[in-house]
Amino acid sequence: MVSTEHTAAARPTRHPRGTSTRRSGGRLRALVAWSSGKDAAYALHEVRQAGGVEVVGLLTTVTRAFERVSMHGVREVLLEAQAASIGLPLTRVEIPYPCPNEVYEQAMADALASAAARGVTHVVFGDLFLADVRAYREAQLARAGFAGVFPLWERDTTALAHEMIAAGLDARIVCVDPSRLDRSFAGRTFDRDLLAVLPAGVDPCGENGEFHTFVADGPMFARPVPVSSGVIVERDAFVFADLVAP
Repeated sequence: MVSTEHTAAARPTRHPRGTSTRRSGGRLRALVAWSSGKDAAYALHEVRQAGGVEVVGLLTTVTRAFERVSMHGVREVLLEAQAASIGLPLTRVEIPYPCPNEVYEQAMADALASAAARGVTHVVFGDLFLADVRAYREAQLARAGFAGVFPLWERDTTALAHEMIAAGLDARIVCVDPSRLDRSFAGRTFDRDLLAVLPAGVDPCGENGEFHTFVADGPMFARPVPVSSGVIVERDAFVFADLVAP
C-alpha cells in the first residue's frame, strides 16, 4: 500500500502504469481525457511526473444544450479556467442532450481523427479499477488507431484519495448519485473529513459513480481556479452542486 503521508512528488519517478502499448522511441504524444475532476487531474500529474508521456492537450465532452461538462455539470467558463491554469489547449467534444451512444462515439472518433493529424497517438485516462469501462475505452481507441494510458490503474483507492489530498489537490463534489450516496454530500470539499464520514461501501474516489468532482487547485495547476458555491439541483436522477466563477 502506498503511504498516505507522501505526496506524489516525493515518490520515485516511474513510468505510467497500464500503458496499453510499448513506446517505440521518444515520448508518447497524448491527450488527457479531462472530466474536470480529481482522477483526470491526478492522472495528468502522474504522467507529467513520470516523464514518458508528452501531454499536448485536454479532451473534454461537453453537453451542448447546457454548455457544461457532461456528467459533472461544470460550467464551460470553469473548464476553460482549468485549461488556462494547466497550460494546455482544450478540445471540446460537443454532444447533444440526450445523446445516443452512437452519436457520442462518432463525435469522439472525429476528435481523435483531428488529434491524430497532429501526431497524437495516446489518450490518458484516470480510470481506477472498472475493467469493463477500460475495455470499452480501449476498443474505441483502437478503432481510431490510438492506445490508452492508465497511470492510476489498480491503485488502492483509499491510499490514493489520501495521497491526492496530501499532494494539495483542492476538489469539490459537484455531482452525487443519490442512490449510492446521500445528497447532502453534494458541494462538499474532497478532504480527509469527507473521507472519514463516507459510508461503508462507498469508494473513497467515487469510482463506482457515487460522486464526481471539480478540481480548483493542485500540483498540476499554475494557479488556483477561483470558484463559489451556487445552487444545488436535482436533474436526471442526479444531484448537482453548481459552481460559479466569483
